[in-house]
Amino acid sequence: MKVIVVGTGYVGLVSGACLADVGVDVVCIDIDQKKTENLKNGILPIYEPGLEAIVKNNYERGRLHFSTDLAANIAGADAIFICVGTPPGEDGSADMQYVLSVAKDIGKYMNDYVVVITKSTVPVGSSRKVRAAIKASQQERGVDIPFDVASNPEFLKEGAAIKDFMSPDRIVVGVDANQAREVIDTIYRPFLLNGYRILYMDIPSAEMTKYAANAMLATRISFMNDIANLCELLGANVNQVRQGIGADPRIGKKFLYAGVGYGGSCFPKDVKALLKMGAENQKPMRLLEAVEAINEDQKKVLFAKIERYFDGNLAGKTIAVWGLAFKPNTDDMREAPAAILINSLLDAGAKVKTFDPVAMHEAQKLFTANPDLAFCEDVYQTVEGADAIALVTEWNEFRLPNWERIKTLISSPVIFDGRNIYDDIMLSKEGFSYFGIGQGNA
Repeated sequence: MKVIVVGTGYVGLVSGACLADVGVDVVCIDIDQKKTENLKNGILPIYEPGLEAIVKNNYERGRLHFSTDLAANIAGADAIFICVGTPPGEDGSADMQYVLSVAKDIGKYMNDYVVVITKSTVPVGSSRKVRAAIKASQQERGVDIPFDVASNPEFLKEGAAIKDFMSPDRIVVGVDANQAREVIDTIYRPFLLNGYRILYMDIPSAEMTKYAANAMLATRISFMNDIANLCELLGANVNQVRQGIGADPRIGKKFLYAGVGYGGSCFPKDVKALLKMGAENQKPMRLLEAVEAINEDQKKVLFAKIERYFDGNLAGKTIAVWGLAFKPNTDDMREAPAAILINSLLDAGAKVKTFDPVAMHEAQKLFTANPDLAFCEDVYQTVEGADAIALVTEWNEFRLPNWERIKTLISSPVIFDGRNIYDDIMLSKEGFSYFGIGQGNA
């Protein structure tokens, strides 16, 4: 079986590599010549645990190919996955120009039946636009070649994408033709051997499922952050509240952790896109409006705590910021709470020393050169002469540092825990002042 994956970003590269790993002949297409050549040399554009090894292995074995030329590779393809970006516009709507450009090219170059599968996150109804774009290109050529369009949204968690693809809890497919369903059955059969399942549904429902899933998870996060802020005012501890409500099987334990807000490429973008879809259909999404507003406010909570501790005067203070990526096991800085915190600290006249195990290079692209912002080699360099520590991303290596060593390096033993990963009693015994999220302290 031959599959083409258009787009070698996060979704496309993971999907292509994992499909190749089970024996599919995969060609990954990208218009970026440099990125394509780098991939041939084993240089990946993203960090994802385990991905580099899978890409190198399957490229060397001849199952995974990289090219910039769709026309030269489309012959014999059973399916084409569209995995290009759909970045949010200024109004929050998903930008479909790259998806539709690929669809036009497919119509321009195809010569045999193929299933076109949208894996990019696209608004409900987008498959109709993809179908129309392919047909328009065929009409320009004066041909009428059969094809089907399907929706197969991705549910990959950054930092665990390989496991999610290889051992999915579900595969959602929107399809309206038996021939397309047979092709998709063949593609995903290797992943169903351990009892995982494909959920077939109509195409609009599949497109909506992606948005609804991410919006629900974002809602749980914002709900807990709202509860955490109230806990703080009332002297309750959100960690204990989380355990209490998470024990209810109707609620469950996942995505109930208070913190500094969600970031990344999915939750913020998909919530905004749903808000836009609601507005376009005269159906305000009132709950999601609150979810987004709470999240934007939550990204400012850690700065407010730090500023309050220093009586509103941060000028000349040095803050060690631990973690830059929006979550562990990724270098993704999109919508990262750390960026909000650092910019707020710098604007207030503070100096910032920061470290992240993976995302340093991405962060350096994000921030303009500033003598008050230093990128350090490890956690211990960040705390030298610092007046406080702010934990933003809960990387494993931040969980149990050498507190005795840190105390000899830091000017003032104060820690602001934006992810509630530390034991306040233990840190108090170590001589640190501790401030978490929703734990009854300011």
